Amino acid sequence: LLTMDSRGCNRKLTVRCKEKELVAEVPGARYGHTMSMVQSRGKTACVLFGGRSYMPAGERTTESWNSVVDCPSQVFLFDLEFGCSSAHTLPELHDGQSFHVALSREDCVYFIGGHSLTSDSRPPRLFRLRVELLQGSPLLSCETLDTGLSISSAIVTRTGPSHKYIILGGYQSDSQKRME
Repeated sequence: LLTMDSRGCNRKLTVRCKEKELVAEVPGARYGHTMSMVQSRGKTACVLFGGRSYMPAGERTTESWNSVVDCPSQVFLFDLEFGCSSAHTLPELHDGQSFHVALSREDCVYFIGGHSLTSDSRPPRLFRLRVELLQGSPLLSCETLDTGLSISSAIVTRTGPSHKYIILGGYQSDSQKRME
């Protein structure tokens, strides 16, 4: 957990890092994933999705020692207050997805684009993941929306208090950068 503390009149900013132990289903090491915050019913949770990791040690050979694979298309939910972690499999999220863009808004996370190693493609996808933080057990639902972007490795930022965002950069293909 990274926290920032601003004290006193000199506006000194202190950044603190604290490791939080998680219990239950903990995701493996990965890169190219997203981590988003959702708020539902007065509670807050982190959503982790996608990414790549090295091929499991038991499956590696001399030729594939440094090979990477798409992580399973599970959604991990973290309750940072209690340190609980849970893994969720949703039928709409069936392909591994890395280097996608994620936007969070209240109880929803939107996943845009991404790259799949299995198909070596950047399909134009847009998913809306809704997270209801119910008492006891969370409820997750996913919807595939009609329009999306064929993009990977882009950055996104929110523009002001309204729900408008700018997506910058990224790739449409291995040889074509997107600068719209």
